[in-house]
Amino acid sequence: MTDVRLPLRALGPFATGSIGMGIWVTVPGLFLLYFLTDVLAVPPLAAGLVILVPNIIDVVLHPWVGRLSDTDLARRGHRRRLMFTGCLVVLAFVALFAVPAGLRGIPAAVWVAVVFVAGNLLYSCYQVPYLATPADLDIGYHERTRLMGYRNVVITIGVLLSGVTAPLLTGDDPGVGDYTLMALILGAAMLVAMVAGITGVTRLKQAAPGTPPEPGHRTGLLVALRDRQFRALTASYLTVAITMNLVLAGMPYFAKYELGRATLTTVLVAAFMAPAVLATPLWVLVARRIGKQRGLLAAQAGFVAGSLVLALGSAAGLPVLIGAVAVLGMAFAAMQLMPLSMVPDVIAASGPGGTARAGSYTGLWTAAEATGGALGPYAYSACLALGGFVASTADEQTTQSPGALAAVRYGFTLVPAALMTVAIMLQRRYTLDNTANTGSSGLGLRDHSMQTVLPGEPSDAT
Repeated sequence: MTDVRLPLRALGPFATGSIGMGIWVTVPGLFLLYFLTDVLAVPPLAAGLVILVPNIIDVVLHPWVGRLSDTDLARRGHRRRLMFTGCLVVLAFVALFAVPAGLRGIPAAVWVAVVFVAGNLLYSCYQVPYLATPADLDIGYHERTRLMGYRNVVITIGVLLSGVTAPLLTGDDPGVGDYTLMALILGAAMLVAMVAGITGVTRLKQAAPGTPPEPGHRTGLLVALRDRQFRALTASYLTVAITMNLVLAGMPYFAKYELGRATLTTVLVAAFMAPAVLATPLWVLVARRIGKQRGLLAAQAGFVAGSLVLALGSAAGLPVLIGAVAVLGMAFAAMQLMPLSMVPDVIAASGPGGTARAGSYTGLWTAAEATGGALGPYAYSACLALGGFVASTADEQTTQSPGALAAVRYGFTLVPAALMTVAIMLQRRYTLDNTANTGSSGLGLRDHSMQTVLPGEPSDAT
């Protein structure tokens, strides 16, 4: 069993890399559907397909990228080559919102879809080796939670800042030019953060090098697919990813059509993300006290409760709704931290040579995340279409029917509550944490000498 403590000089840059990832996930997740329907006049179902189809393609590519990452590790001793390639996602991020003048409706949808396919592929080249890093390191059960705790705090800050900054940069009733300026500014921040993340990965590998994999390993995907614990964990996470991406896509609509002011999107994002930042260190302590699985189930139940309160709509009053969104944010922190720190546990328990399969496991995991990114906005767009929502351009004023307004509200609240209930049932099938949290020699899952250090707390390894 290992007692390695990861130094802050490595944890900081590694966590910083997730800011770039957070911008790519958050800004399109929060604004792309709205950008298509309310700026480019793309009908809701077509707009949903623009997000769905590229992400379906992405699902197929992620396991392949995972295999490439494992091959790089075996041949070169690191996964950084793909990460440098992935930094080019910044170009796709800018192009996504820099739609050529005159393109509206279906032609604009085609432009966005093509760029989104390229961007998702480049993003996976960075994301897959980045998230494989914890499994590559010679660290224990609690240190994995500590590592992902740092990462979770920083990515949540990145999501908060980008989610709040983007609406401020675009303003009220923005046009394509406003979105392009926003993409240029946030794209520059993406690039700086992602390069820092590569530095962090290098330092982590120096601090806790794992067992070098043997070249020619070819069983990672099959082992991952046959792993019952991994399947249970991934199925639940897929449902969570669908739910969270639906919520992100629905926020601008809920602010504009239910609360009456589009600018309240910034307030909702802040109310969601700020508690998530503050709650992450507490969830690290919860994981140490009662285990990751129990903490995750409690967070999922809290999310269901908060969604049901939001279903009351504007009649509940803005303070109550903001409080409910804050509950969702605190639950979101656990739903990011716990599963991502459980994946390396599963890999460690999968048998000898787990490091050589980490990219394959992570590729399948990020494929599930990409599926959630596709199905969440599409599910919300389907709700809008069923309610009779009418698309428009930025300079048009469209009055929505009562059915469309009901779809805006309940698609944002009751549908996520139902999906999260399904996620809870799937998550209960995961049982590895019972063994990991009570001690299991030979799996590298238990480390009695480890002290969990929260973000910002001094470490004797620095």
